Amino acid sequence: MSDGGKTAVQADDQVVGAGEVRALKKRIRDLERMLGKKTMEVEILQEALEIAREKKLISRTPLPWEDGSR
Repeated sequence: MSDGGKTAVQADDQVVGAGEVRALKKRIRDLERMLGKKTMEVEILQEALEIAREKKLISRTPLPWEDGSR
């Protein structure tokens, strides 16, 4: 048994195989990549929403005949 394995057993820690560690690291990378994509999507949608709200405010500026001063 390697020194690390002996230390883990002595410390009463669970020993995990190298293959499982690789799989978990890959899963973490995939999740981080997905989180990055979703974060970008949220930022893009927030900007689009802000632009849409600005346009709505501009387009809802009362026209001269709508302000009741006829």
